[in-house]
Amino acid sequence: MSDPTAQDDTPRPGDPELAAQHETDPEPAKLPLSGIRVIDLGTFLAGPHAASTLGEFGAEVLKVEHPIAGDPMRRFGTPTKRHDATLVWLSEARNRKSVTLDLHQAEGVQLFLRLVEKSDVLIENFRPGTMEEWGLGWPELSAANPRLVYLRVSGYGQTGPYRHRSGFAHIAHAFGGLSYLAGFPGETPVLPGTVPLGDYFSSLYGAIGIMMALRHCEKTGRGQIIDVGIYEAVFRQLDEIAASYGLFGKVREREGAGSFVAVPHGHFRTQDDKWIAIACTTDKMFERLAAAMARPELASSALYGEQRKRLAARNEVNQIVIEWVGSLPRTEVLNRCLDKEVPIGKLNSIADIFEDEHFQARGNLVTLEEPGLGAVVVPGVTPTLSATPGRVHSLGPTLGNATYEVMRELLGISADDIKRLRQRKII
Repeated sequence: MSDPTAQDDTPRPGDPELAAQHETDPEPAKLPLSGIRVIDLGTFLAGPHAASTLGEFGAEVLKVEHPIAGDPMRRFGTPTKRHDATLVWLSEARNRKSVTLDLHQAEGVQLFLRLVEKSDVLIENFRPGTMEEWGLGWPELSAANPRLVYLRVSGYGQTGPYRHRSGFAHIAHAFGGLSYLAGFPGETPVLPGTVPLGDYFSSLYGAIGIMMALRHCEKTGRGQIIDVGIYEAVFRQLDEIAASYGLFGKVREREGAGSFVAVPHGHFRTQDDKWIAIACTTDKMFERLAAAMARPELASSALYGEQRKRLAARNEVNQIVIEWVGSLPRTEVLNRCLDKEVPIGKLNSIADIFEDEHFQARGNLVTLEEPGLGAVVVPGVTPTLSATPGRVHSLGPTLGNATYEVMRELLGISADDIKRLRQRKII
């Protein structure tokens, strides 16, 4: 829909030529979340990634941003020729329409409540109390829409003594217990990867919560709040660590590339200076590895055929594997192990991933054309549904590309009022 409030010929948020940039998918089939409208009010990743997941399966996602600067994630990561979009934004703000709205102004709050009235899900990740300060607490939101499903993601959750502390994935990794485990014995704990795992974990739990809450709403007609602390999502990934400490007082320490439960179980350098990962968690798996190494005697009961003996001789066993792997190129190690059904895999860089036939066959890399940038490759959709597979139909939108459409068509605001709202910088 064209925007008659535009003052000049410069493309601006809401103009057809901008909106068309993000309408590359004709929606050939109904996806499972078709008809669900999601408001993504958050910033960066924790919480908003849940909206990305819902959008991949058909939900309409309205990204509400401040009219001047937009989401700070637009400026986070590697810059591109698009002044309002880094590569992080293009990849992670996929499948959205951008709507600008200033919630620091009373009229902006009222417009937002009208938007809530016409939506199914609201996602935000502000510090607890921020929404209430804007006059957008649960009483106001649920009054506008009793069926609203409301995801709140924050560093420490909405309750508890730390609830007002700011939270980021890096802090959540530390507080939740993951970073303590990352690194080599006796050395400084390291970042568990250079990506914000906690943001993704908390968003996925948020998406699960949204689906359960929508199901509850179908039955009862009532919405509810979903409260996720980023550190909680991290802590939930740590297998038996809580039970082990609770029962035995055992504190798990950093173990480098190995594992306290199995050996050999880690990363090994090949002759051609590449890396592979081997996992031998059972006696049978080690027997297969010994066969691949042409040293079946290693799996005898007299040597290392039993898990307890391998664990007791961890350094010896690892050294045997290190020397064998280091004597062969990676392709040869892989072929010998795969032939004997040993659990093994390449330790891939992103360059390896781009060349790997399995990533290609599974659709794990999706390429979309972005005006002015050309082909942009982003991660594909997970999980894969057999009847209604999700899809990525657009990259991160230009700021406010759907503001006019939403205000005019969804909220029924006149063109003159939209012009006035723009002049006052409410939208």
